[in-house]
Amino acid sequence: MVEENLGNLQKEYKMDKTTEMLASYACRLSFEDLNPKTVHQVKRTLVDTMGCAIGGFTSEPAKIARSMASSLASNNSARIIGTADYTSPDMAAFTNGVMIRYLDCNDSYFSPGGGHPSDMIAAVMALADPMLTDGQTIITAITLAYEVFCRISDQVVIGDLGWDQGIFSVIGAACGAGKILGLDQRQMGNAISLAITPSVPLAVTRSGELSMWKGCAAAASSRSAVFAAMLAAEGMSGPSEPFDGKRGLWEQAVGQPMVISDIPMGGSRKENDPFRINQTIVKSYPSQIHTQAPIGLALELSKQVDLADIESIHIDTYHTAASTASSEPEKWNPKTRETADHSIPFLVAAAFQEGAVTPGSFTPQRITDATKRATMAKMTLTEDKEFTANYPDQYNCRITVTDRYGKDHIAHTAYSKGHKNNPLDDSELEIKFRSFAGGLLTDMQCDQVLGTLWAFDEETDMDELFDGLVV
Repeated sequence: MVEENLGNLQKEYKMDKTTEMLASYACRLSFEDLNPKTVHQVKRTLVDTMGCAIGGFTSEPAKIARSMASSLASNNSARIIGTADYTSPDMAAFTNGVMIRYLDCNDSYFSPGGGHPSDMIAAVMALADPMLTDGQTIITAITLAYEVFCRISDQVVIGDLGWDQGIFSVIGAACGAGKILGLDQRQMGNAISLAITPSVPLAVTRSGELSMWKGCAAAASSRSAVFAAMLAAEGMSGPSEPFDGKRGLWEQAVGQPMVISDIPMGGSRKENDPFRINQTIVKSYPSQIHTQAPIGLALELSKQVDLADIESIHIDTYHTAASTASSEPEKWNPKTRETADHSIPFLVAAAFQEGAVTPGSFTPQRITDATKRATMAKMTLTEDKEFTANYPDQYNCRITVTDRYGKDHIAHTAYSKGHKNNPLDDSELEIKFRSFAGGLLTDMQCDQVLGTLWAFDEETDMDELFDGLVV
């Protein structure tokens, strides 16, 4: 009887291959596996992400999230960025995630699958605060979350199947959150299962006229991840085969079996296979990733030709950019901020008219501005097959502006500013941080927060960072 019960217990905790591989990797990864370049890249990412969070602090979605979060209490409460207030860890993950994502200026990773991996940082922070976690552990958990999200995205492209990026960010975030809680492999496997099984988000989030939810969807995944990790820590079990089993993720969402390659330990110690956080793109403008190159080129050309002299604008780009940022009629007639920051036509028109694209470019008046609409009417956009063939290694875009005198002005780039092959340096990241945070934080606060983040591996907890970010 004892042997029979033991056999049943082993069956109960059996994991499918994907879950076992992810859980094993999550539990084995340590700070000692990270080389200095990766540690520094996590710090750079935190600078970028915290700047974006403060930049999104006054947004309407952030206000709604904070209002809900303020009504919840917890014995293990977590801080809300920008305030001295606390809420439950899962609501802190959601609320902070909404702020991080609102400006659409946090980092991106496409290979060609992917999304915005820094969304997952909200989940790590939400448990690191009440757990009094030190900086090295937080850096490890963030690296882990990126590694899981990005390497799955390397192999499975879910956007074309109608699913949103949260389908994988919830897995990475659950691993990062589980790392903070110190889950063992069995608990980690359950956290992953409990995160993915109820969380298969629809890509309607980013289709048609976009709503506030566009900036909140990944935050909801972070909230689910924290909840899953906390359940697993208490002993809750999830389905043992959430990926590979009958009616699991691969069968239901992908429609075919998938074999996810083992994640190598040591990551960036191998030059040809670095930790994926080193492969991310940092945005220069508060807009969707595929609009970054068109904006930069439009700003370059705006110095060569006056807006009033433009006869026509033609944009050549790769398929993904053409399909996500211009193919729908709403992208040529945006009515919301969320649609406008995903619209190549609007953003190119804004760059020519304003000489910049900033959070201030998305007021209702500027979105409906008649001059922008007239400029958009002069545009055409087509896919360049060669550009598509070179994506995602290159993010090619070419803009040809014909002036009223018949002269063509042409600009082209394969790597927008912020791409890993054309990165923002540390000083440029600080400038970006101050541009978003400077309106709400004092210069002294900005100095303090930046100092904390650049030495984050020496922190014993998150108090200094949260205190410095209080608006």
